[in-house]
Amino acid sequence: MKPHFLVHDPKDSVGVAVVEIKSGDKLTGSCLENGAKFSVEAKEAIPLGHKVALKALNKGEDVIKYGIPVGMATQTIAPGQHVHVHNIKTKRW
Repeated sequence: MKPHFLVHDPKDSVGVAVVEIKSGDKLTGSCLENGAKFSVEAKEAIPLGHKVALKALNKGEDVIKYGIPVGMATQTIAPGQHVHVHNIKTKRW
């Protein structure tokens, strides 16, 4: 079965959608590094190429992708939610 999202590193808190995702979809994902499998229910629509939360993220918590922090949650994010510029910000500035 083709995955709905891919995870780059086992430490990641988000996966990247490889298909258009609809709210309520039961999602499966795979880790590129070690083949680990993930599952989560989509809480909202997620466009192709955007991130989906794999775990709960608290406001101020690092968002991990590629095994490194790529931003910080600006609000609480539930597993299965769309993760993008509306709920994370860069830590560069």
